[in-house]
Amino acid sequence: MTKRSLLILIISLIGAGVQITAAEPATSANQKAEKAVFAGGCFWCEETAFEGKPGVISVISGYAGGSKVNPTYEQVSAGGTGHAESVQVTFDPKKISYEELLKIFWHNVDPTDAGGQFCDRGNQYRSEIFYLNDSQKQLAEKSKQEVMKQLHQPIVTEIAPLKTFYPAEEYHQDFYKKEPVRYESYRIGCGRDRRLEELWGPSAASSH
Repeated sequence: MTKRSLLILIISLIGAGVQITAAEPATSANQKAEKAVFAGGCFWCEETAFEGKPGVISVISGYAGGSKVNPTYEQVSAGGTGHAESVQVTFDPKKISYEELLKIFWHNVDPTDAGGQFCDRGNQYRSEIFYLNDSQKQLAEKSKQEVMKQLHQPIVTEIAPLKTFYPAEEYHQDFYKKEPVRYESYRIGCGRDRRLEELWGPSAASSH
């Protein structure tokens, strides 16, 4: 089709009331972005484990794994919703792989604790990997076997398909920036880094 014929076609379509919109760019900043969802106890601390890592685009605190629709922090923290405090990580797989995210996850949880994480007790503070596709499922299961061999202990961290991720209330997002003193006091008091160092060694402890 010649340029003139194409122009005539466009004019006729507009005259007939057909809306013409510009095509989407072939590429965009987040077009190739992928998501991963992890539960590892307090989502304030899980956020800081992933944020700032090269290739990580954003980290959102929220709730996953339960049946309650649009749960609130009070409902989840009280238990009974089935949800766990979680984070949704949006990442560029060209810069950081899902396998690398799994390593960050494992090194920031106690996968041997079936009763919660650190000072936070209850199923709502469990460690869990929520996979979004078969590839993530396979990689998560493989990494769990590797962790079991490394720690020589039973690993209780669950691996399950993601149903829905619900973002937490705004005041929980980037809490370590909004309330740095309260965040540091909580983290130290909870014994999180002390336990992580016992499990993984000083080099694997989370920076925060």
